[in-house]
Amino acid sequence: MFTRERLANRRTIFISIAAGLLIALIAGVLQFSIFHHRRAVQYDNTISGLQSYLDNYFRQILVTMESLQPLTLDRCEDVSSELTARAAFSMNVRAFLLVNDHTAFCSSATGPMDLPLKDLVPDLDLSKNHVMGILAGTPMMPATPAFVLWVKSPLLENRGVFASINANLMPWVYSSRQTPYNGVALVVNGKTAISTFSSKPQPLSAITDTAVRHVKIKGVPLEVYLYSSATATDNLLFSILLGLACGTIGGLLCFYIRTIHSRPGKEILSAIKQQQFYVVYQPVVDAKNQQIGGVEALMRWSHPSAGNIPPDAFISFAEAQNLIVPLTRHLFELIARDSQTLKEILPPGAKLGVNIAPGHLVAESFQQDIRQFAASLPDNYFQLVLEITERDMLNQEKAMSLFTWLRGENIEIAIDDFGTGHSALIYLERFTLDYLKIDRGFVNAIGRETITSPVLDAVLTLTQRLNLVTVAEGVETQEQANWLSEHGVDYLQGYLISRPLTLEELIAEHRKPAKYFTSEGRSFTIPE
Repeated sequence: MFTRERLANRRTIFISIAAGLLIALIAGVLQFSIFHHRRAVQYDNTISGLQSYLDNYFRQILVTMESLQPLTLDRCEDVSSELTARAAFSMNVRAFLLVNDHTAFCSSATGPMDLPLKDLVPDLDLSKNHVMGILAGTPMMPATPAFVLWVKSPLLENRGVFASINANLMPWVYSSRQTPYNGVALVVNGKTAISTFSSKPQPLSAITDTAVRHVKIKGVPLEVYLYSSATATDNLLFSILLGLACGTIGGLLCFYIRTIHSRPGKEILSAIKQQQFYVVYQPVVDAKNQQIGGVEALMRWSHPSAGNIPPDAFISFAEAQNLIVPLTRHLFELIARDSQTLKEILPPGAKLGVNIAPGHLVAESFQQDIRQFAASLPDNYFQLVLEITERDMLNQEKAMSLFTWLRGENIEIAIDDFGTGHSALIYLERFTLDYLKIDRGFVNAIGRETITSPVLDAVLTLTQRLNLVTVAEGVETQEQANWLSEHGVDYLQGYLISRPLTLEELIAEHRKPAKYFTSEGRSFTIPE
């Protein structure tokens, strides 16, 4: 037994560790995927915003420069004021220059001039319609890089407009060193870049960081590169830490659940030894004269830490763990211990109802258990009634043999919670029974038009034809009690009569002067 327990513990530890690792992996990968997706969306939004801004900006600059083309036919003195005004209202433009025969003769910044463009920008190909370049500085701002843009006149030979533009088109670009970006580069002609990596123009090839996004600007030979780390260390670290945390919690939770599940039997057996189970008795009264006809014995579990555990929970547990037989034997022992006191309270021949699980019925020890239980009760005083639920289909041949044996032992049989299982009609058809307990679901439908109302009428008609004694469970209102009595139900059980009472509560009710058992203002009499 100890070897099996050690193996089970090792298996639990192994499974818990494996579950923790799996949860850690899933949580880490999921978190990193979320980070990756969010970053991708952020990259897309950033580059899209930058592209949209620059597209719009250079479109406006080109429109302005095209509108300045006619001024190249006039003298600088005549058009300098208009040229200056246009530059003033064009954002980030340092100066517009009017060019004739490849020589700048008028500047929006300085007025008349005579400067060959080849002296200013030697590499600029003035034969092309739109040409762009980068200067390390201009005469008025020699230390600050600038873009230069040449727009050739479409109609006049060797004439056009030249513009110098601040390279700092997007001030927020230069703060892009903050996470998640490493930097941004604005590249002209695919070669020279102005970037956040250097204060001076540099070749694109000199930038060694990884570009995560790349777009082109419409109308000009300008491209934008967005740089970031291939894998963000902080996000990766956070994903690992989150995975470890989730894995640890998941592994511990798995260990706890498996530990609890691996010892439900121990809990029940320990509760039996520690006397945590006790019995309550719910009175059953005659529907016609309201006199007590017996009690149903019900087991309850008062757990020292979990409190009162619902019967359905621990009974289902006991059945699943093949512990329903020892649990029922313990119930027999508790009832037998109370039986002498019950004899003083209940009338001779009172019905003593005890629930028997189907799993106990087919157990090899069933007959011996019943004989020992019957022998432990006062001789010839109580009528023992075994209440069998419908939850499981009984083996017909086995059940008929057991029911015949029970009748020989003067023990009566009742179907509990009739109508809730799949085998109700099969029970009535194949087995000889004494009582039929109508489930509270049918009783609750009394006085209301529900789909179960005609079913209850049919059940009562059937039981009368089969001469079965009927007991209605869950009776809570006087209207229900009256209806059931009028329709031939023999016994009533429920909170209208009394809630389930401990033996001490039952004794206290019996000792009242009128010898009434009362429950919330309602009463029933005990015959002398």
